Amino acid sequence: MNETPVAKAGGTGGATGEETTTRMAQDGRSSTASKDDFHAELYQNWFRLADSDGDGRVTGADAVGFFERSGLPREQLAKVWAFADNSRRGYLDLDAFVRALELVSMFQSQGNITLSQYDEKKRQGGGIDPPMLEGLPTQVGPPPGASTPAEPFTPYYGTMGSSPSVMKAPTPSSTTRQTPYFGGPAMPLKETTPDVSKSHAGPFSTFHERHVGTTLPVSSKKLPSPREERKRGPMTAKDVTSITDGLRKMYFEKIRPVEEMYKFGHFFSPMLNEGDFEAKPSVLLLGQYSTGKTTFIKYLLGRNYPGLHIGPEPTTDRFVVVMHGPDDRRTPGNTLVVQTDKPFTGLSQFGNGFLSKFESATCENRLLEEITLVDTPGVLSGEKQRIERSYDFQQVCGWFAARCDLILLLFDPHKLDISDEFKHVISTLKGHDDKVRIVLNKADQVDQQQLMRVYGALMWSLGKVFQSPEVCRVYIGSFNANAPIREDVNPTCKPLFEKEQEDLLHDLYDIPARSCDRKINEFVKRVRAAKIHFLVMGHLRKQIPYFGQKKAQAKLLARLQEEFIHVQREYHLHPGDFPDVERYREILSAFDISKFPKLDKNVMRQIEEVLTTDIPNLVREMGNPFQK
Repeated sequence: MNETPVAKAGGTGGATGEETTTRMAQDGRSSTASKDDFHAELYQNWFRLADSDGDGRVTGADAVGFFERSGLPREQLAKVWAFADNSRRGYLDLDAFVRALELVSMFQSQGNITLSQYDEKKRQGGGIDPPMLEGLPTQVGPPPGASTPAEPFTPYYGTMGSSPSVMKAPTPSSTTRQTPYFGGPAMPLKETTPDVSKSHAGPFSTFHERHVGTTLPVSSKKLPSPREERKRGPMTAKDVTSITDGLRKMYFEKIRPVEEMYKFGHFFSPMLNEGDFEAKPSVLLLGQYSTGKTTFIKYLLGRNYPGLHIGPEPTTDRFVVVMHGPDDRRTPGNTLVVQTDKPFTGLSQFGNGFLSKFESATCENRLLEEITLVDTPGVLSGEKQRIERSYDFQQVCGWFAARCDLILLLFDPHKLDISDEFKHVISTLKGHDDKVRIVLNKADQVDQQQLMRVYGALMWSLGKVFQSPEVCRVYIGSFNANAPIREDVNPTCKPLFEKEQEDLLHDLYDIPARSCDRKINEFVKRVRAAKIHFLVMGHLRKQIPYFGQKKAQAKLLARLQEEFIHVQREYHLHPGDFPDVERYREILSAFDISKFPKLDKNVMRQIEEVLTTDIPNLVREMGNPFQK
């Protein structure tokens, strides 16, 4: 009997059909891995060449000189930069540089492409060939001027938002830092590839794999402290390498010294520190007790965070900042506020009564690599809100609201009433309306007709509280990690709940991409408020005589509203930019106005220069370098 080729291959001394298939697959993977390693080493050499100052960042000026070697028109190079620097940080780190190179290669081979085409190409696998760059070799070798061979690293080969591998930055290991994909605070990183399969996966994980991916460690040279710098003129691109650096430099050189003179931190919010500029974007959760705030966080994370407790009674009795960390750990509030690299030092003003009810919980989770979640105690009713808490709950909520990127107000169908206490808490969100989102949780517990009535009642109640013609965005769903959406009560609305949950997850995903713009917006808001404060205090100080100062101050405080109007007319300012008169009077009564410095025109010119020159120049210089 004649043997078939397969049977013959499976004979003694040969390989079975399965073994042959396995070996072919392994050979294919080996070939792909070898190709990826080749690209990775080549891209690292090019990154060293493009990074002119060796700080681990390819700035706009560096990118222009490097990517013009591709011969692409500036319109296409502008798209490459926009796709690679999608968080608008103003520079390319190693992984963003690799994406830019891959995009250039696709533009060269296919002509004009879209981001979705790039994502689809990455999903298909197989890698993308390096682009053709004039004057650069396509074989692996040390870059010009390099004294040591390039350190190999694992390349980023995923979609624009798929799970990339970890890369080693081309700078020494002592400066290696872990930075989230969309920016944020850097943390020391062990030079090992994390096992993604062991990470906790929540409902965000699947969404995250499609749109964001895991984090990438980036190398960054430590910048000199802005306090050590003495330059006071308008900033240029040579002074800073990112928008965050520029805002930090502006604040510590030009804004904070004036804030200290006029005690601005007592009237608006505490003065900023280094940690405030490097902080990750954050989400604040507010609501009455048992509306599902803690359960909502568990739903997002897909796991419990350290110290989590859920129950029908008011279980969360403290403010908990849920952050990313290599291990599960709880850190008390007094320890957090003395760490200047974290953005919580300003909370020390609320005293030990609050700090004993404040802590952080760190755990390993992909969502927390991008954002920080703030869990809060449920809003109580009656005198409990005022008497049973040893700190000002409303003021603490206002502090967090001013610094977070998104505020979620949670309701459930059985707790639609907004108590006076909750109304006062919501009033502290004034000025941050663009951050507020409403979550109607546990919506699967009522049928379709009841849900329609519940939604109408909720919108009516919110309209009375916010006193705004604009309608808040409301997400309807059931955010419970332990139980699926119930179909026995309201089966027809399950597709609606799923779509709403997807929209909310997309809103959370979009936070890191908008974080840089949010920082600029909050910084401008603070400088404008500081300018008003300086002008008001200068106006009041001018009217304090040498004798009879206490009597004169009492008169000024009594007619503070008229003084505000006078400042508005003198400097052509909008009334909406001025602070609340009663609160301002209450704070100012604790100070001696005669001790404040007189208004210095040079100081005000410096503040105006920040608003009209420095910030616009920074945004322009750190913007797309191919659109200038």
